[in-house]
Amino acid sequence: MKDCKQIAAEWGLSERTVSALCKSGKINGVRKAGRFWQIPDDAKKPSDGRISSGKYVKKSEEKEKKPLPIGISDYIRAQADYYYVDKTMLIKEFFDKKPLVSLFTRPRRFGKTLNMDMLRVFFEISDEDTSRYFKDKAIWKCGPGYREQQGRYPVIFLTFKDVKFDSWKDTLDKIGALLQAEFGRHQELADSGRLAEYEKTYFAKIINGVASEVELTSSLEKLSQMLTKHYGKAPVIIIDEYDTPIQEGYSKDFYDEIIGFMRNFFSGAFKDNKNLTYGFLTGIFRIAQESIFSGLNNLTVNSVMDDEYDRFFGFTGDEVRSMLEYYDCLDKQSEMKKWYDGYLFGSTEIYNPWSVINYISKGCVPQAYWVNTGKNEILEDVLRSATDDIMQKLHSLLQGEKVIARIDQNVVYRSLSEAPDNIYSMLLVAGYLKTPKKELQADGTYLCEVSIPNREIAAVYKSEILSHLLQVGAVTRTTADRIAESLFSNDYKKLQKAIAEYMDKSISFFDAGTEGFYHGLVLGLIALMDNQYEIKSNRESGDGRYDISLLPRENQYPGIIIELKWKSNLSEEKLEGLADEALAQINKKRYDVELKESGIHDIMKFGIAFSGKRVCVRYSNQTALMR
Repeated sequence: MKDCKQIAAEWGLSERTVSALCKSGKINGVRKAGRFWQIPDDAKKPSDGRISSGKYVKKSEEKEKKPLPIGISDYIRAQADYYYVDKTMLIKEFFDKKPLVSLFTRPRRFGKTLNMDMLRVFFEISDEDTSRYFKDKAIWKCGPGYREQQGRYPVIFLTFKDVKFDSWKDTLDKIGALLQAEFGRHQELADSGRLAEYEKTYFAKIINGVASEVELTSSLEKLSQMLTKHYGKAPVIIIDEYDTPIQEGYSKDFYDEIIGFMRNFFSGAFKDNKNLTYGFLTGIFRIAQESIFSGLNNLTVNSVMDDEYDRFFGFTGDEVRSMLEYYDCLDKQSEMKKWYDGYLFGSTEIYNPWSVINYISKGCVPQAYWVNTGKNEILEDVLRSATDDIMQKLHSLLQGEKVIARIDQNVVYRSLSEAPDNIYSMLLVAGYLKTPKKELQADGTYLCEVSIPNREIAAVYKSEILSHLLQVGAVTRTTADRIAESLFSNDYKKLQKAIAEYMDKSISFFDAGTEGFYHGLVLGLIALMDNQYEIKSNRESGDGRYDISLLPRENQYPGIIIELKWKSNLSEEKLEGLADEALAQINKKRYDVELKESGIHDIMKFGIAFSGKRVCVRYSNQTALMR
């Protein structure tokens, strides 16, 4: 059997077209496995009735649709060859406010690098007429006051998004190579009659890769001086993803070295630098308390909490709707909203742009695309530092609940071990939480309601929490698989055995001794079932609140209700009685009402009792009882 992608390649069709043919019954022998079609190897391509009707000819005459810019951060290429969401009004908003140095903090893959390259192309002096890349964009309609600024300034542009190394030496070498390349973009300075010989000597050191660490720290300041002399105009300095090497330094134990370097590096560029027209920086965090920007009074910070520039990183609802219309998949708007909408930047609701373009490009198949853009070091650090209380709150978030948290945008990496509650601040700015409600406090922090923005992030949490349990040895992948399989196959004896073996091997992880602890444990163990089930916890149904409910995403799967009980120091007989009590409670309080109202009548019920490291499972099936 083959999937739609394989058949599409063989038949010269789109994956979406093959899926539609399967759905309409035009391919013999197909069957559906979950959300995916399985097609016989020898299946024949259906004849195209559009040829005789003329529909095919009409379709072929239509203008070919542009591809989506997956991973494209080059502005000129993105706007020319791909479907481009026009963000040039960022330029207007900037000129209207005229901050000297701007820091934009947003989660990864929210368009920071593409926007910074757009600013570079707009501002930079060039031998070619770069105005042609903006004449059909929104900024050009704003009048001569804005158009006259185009192509008037020298630009220094650095992106640190790929500076991810295990040692300070390799990191410094990479930064040196980036500076070498940027100096190389300004070869006009090597022969400039306006520069002194000592400046040309310094320029040659950077170009030849022989500059010392001290000389590299002053490179931005020196380059801005030379460009000002040569052009008679101070440059625009753009630093993209400035905090990426700092994150690596924190996790790879060269934090002090990278902080010391960056402090001098940025100070020379942005603090009291008379050879600066405008400065732009992007990153995930504002690391102000690290003294990187110490004394930089001209810095304007634009974070996820601020209303300024809220529409320019990520996609708005109108932009997504236009995109869906262009690609003829407006019927997917509701699904896309559930999966990729929900971020709040300032007061504007924002879609994850990376996930949106991947979703459409891959035939509108909902998946957690964002999680695959890189390691989630931040979430790993969070889980490593999390207390039992924080882990319980994370599980509450996973169930769609809101958690009250104090948000400090000036978070520092080192504060995680000293003040674990800073976890919520890091999760918010990194894109793992949203703030439906916030109130500014006198000390500059915010008191917020926080929640998970969408299904994609919920899936990321579940996978990362499970990964964390794997890393610390609290669970093995085999155990998690066995537990998921046991629930899926109604095998309560196998389920009991798998949980018991897990608990027996993980004695150090069972010190909490509360029902809430075991509740969180079971939620973590069933995380692998997220593709088949919507996992709910502590929700009202019938005459009470069930512990865990698994609502099937496809009608072919049964519903599952789990009730948990815990008491210390029970005998085997009393432990079995407690499991019977848990199972009886499901029926007595009619916890299955919610599932039945959703059209689910095949319902598996599990009563699970814990006492220390021992477990007992009781099971019944709604369908079986009805016969």
